[in-house]
Amino acid sequence: MADGKVRLAVASSDGIVVNQHFGHAKQFYIYEVENGQINVTEVRDAVPVCQGGFHDDGEMDAAMKNLEDCTYLLVSRIGPGAAAVAEQHGLEVYELPGLIQDSIQKVQDYEALKKLLS
Repeated sequence: MADGKVRLAVASSDGIVVNQHFGHAKQFYIYEVENGQINVTEVRDAVPVCQGGFHDDGEMDAAMKNLEDCTYLLVSRIGPGAAAVAEQHGLEVYELPGLIQDSIQKVQDYEALKKLLS
């Protein structure tokens, strides 16, 4: 992750903590990590795709297409179906509730560990 620019979509209601279930999120904060620097670049509006536990496949697909320019999706919770759709769109999903900066650091640490072990 430290070698180039990486984009992360973060489900947050306030831009401070990862605190939104993917299906309930009304916005995603888009962060870029480059050369160890973490910066928010935009806030994207989203239409919540979860309606009482049910999802419309077309809305789910559109929601994921809205985030396809990101590598990672950080959420407080996500169902297995939505996670599978996210992965089909090239997003790596992490359930990492907590401070956004801490959650991004955990992803960076995990990716660095994977690189060492490969």
